[in-house]
Amino acid sequence: MKTAIVIGATGLTGTHLVAALLQDNYFSKVKVLVRQPWAHQHPGLESVVVDFDDEPGLTAAIEGDVFFSCIGTTIKKAGTQENFRAVDYGITTRCAAIARRKDIPQFLMISSIGANPRSSNFYLRTKGQTEEAILAIGFIGTYIFRPSFLIGERKEFRFGEWLGKYLIQLFYFLLQGRWKKYRGIKAATVAHAMVRVAKQYDPGIHIFESDAIQNLGI
Repeated sequence: MKTAIVIGATGLTGTHLVAALLQDNYFSKVKVLVRQPWAHQHPGLESVVVDFDDEPGLTAAIEGDVFFSCIGTTIKKAGTQENFRAVDYGITTRCAAIARRKDIPQFLMISSIGANPRSSNFYLRTKGQTEEAILAIGFIGTYIFRPSFLIGERKEFRFGEWLGKYLIQLFYFLLQGRWKKYRGIKAATVAHAMVRVAKQYDPGIHIFESDAIQNLGI
């Protein structure tokens, strides 16, 4: 029986992920690291309030078998590119480094379609640099998920994402072949794919783009 650790549990995909983990008997405990107390209650859920800038506190909290990162923000919410990077890159890599020191063998993270450390686009460049840093840490199993536009009900409205999802869905059936990975995908599908991959525990580096995630999450 495994203990799953989740950061980004209160976001769109993170919420689905926690629900999927709690429903799966493979995991006896789901530990979520959150900034504020979480009202969600379940016998298998442990909610730990942390300061993600407090490395000793994080070190004490990160104990388990499989680490899931769904952490992420937007420029609008973060306010500046620097604050955005502090969340998407800083929190992810800090937690990953601690998890590796704690000998946690598996690390699963959500990135983005088009992630590239040398992209001219700040968002995609940050995602790519985060992937690069995680791969350098050297987990026994590293699993990177690159979904296209995520479909689901968010707590906050994101106009750019809404417009992108609308256009992607409008041309859904025109996206074939190498363009198929740009189809929108349900956040719940991504969450179920992450759980399935974690249970398979295939060592090495594995990168799943949106079309592959769709097949895994069915």
